[in-house]
Amino acid sequence: MKHWLRAFLTRTPAGRDAIPEALWQGTLSRFPFLSQRGAAELAQLRQLTREFLRQKEFHGTDGLTITDAMAVAIASQACLPILKLGPTTQALRWYDDFVGIVVHPGEVLAHRSETDHIGVVHDYQERLTGEAMAGGPVTLSWHDVWQSGTSAAQGYNVVIHEFIHKIDMRDGVADGCPPLPPNFMGAATPKAARQSWLEQMKIEFVRFGDQVVMEQRFSGEPTWLDPYGAESIDEFFAVSCEAYFVNRPDFSREFPSLIVLYDAFFSAPSPSD
Repeated sequence: MKHWLRAFLTRTPAGRDAIPEALWQGTLSRFPFLSQRGAAELAQLRQLTREFLRQKEFHGTDGLTITDAMAVAIASQACLPILKLGPTTQALRWYDDFVGIVVHPGEVLAHRSETDHIGVVHDYQERLTGEAMAGGPVTLSWHDVWQSGTSAAQGYNVVIHEFIHKIDMRDGVADGCPPLPPNFMGAATPKAARQSWLEQMKIEFVRFGDQVVMEQRFSGEPTWLDPYGAESIDEFFAVSCEAYFVNRPDFSREFPSLIVLYDAFFSAPSPSD
């Protein structure tokens, strides 16, 4: 089975094979949040995954060899947010600003440099499980990808997180608001749609940030959602979308207003430009 992807990529378009049944079923078994979809959605997801694999290049680091199972696991989860954003070709345009996906065995240390308000430069190391660069590759921790089936209980999914960043950055800025379709939720203009989206996001972002502060400073109730979402509104968008796609029941309980907003965007065909 591990040679399927190599053979798949060397065939002409007309002769390319579907993802082998055993490989596909193994993926669904490993990640129940995928298998819980209906038959029609799973058929669409399988097609999207196949075309995603045709368009992207996977690179393992530190001796990590990318197998068929690894590639399909990443691709299928990456395609979940765009599942209902139009036909296959249209949906995949959301990800056409990059080709490479870099997979590390586990977390990586990234060098960071920040300048504070008085001009002092601070260098530090940050542990990352994933990263999405504007116009560049996506980086993922394979350990976290492989554990996505069990981490769904906490609403955590590194693949969806990074690919939501890609969707968010589609209009050139990571601000927690993706490019919205015309007349989104009845808005009269694109500007009005964007304003309405950001207003709702900011309300939930501030509320969640207050919960994180209560937990961290005053021994309050731990948040179900990853507290990293309180870092910025774009991180809140990515973190909340992880939970939306992998654990809808708990997400609905925690963020009922965001369910309405996200359903309106992710459940209807939407332009990527």
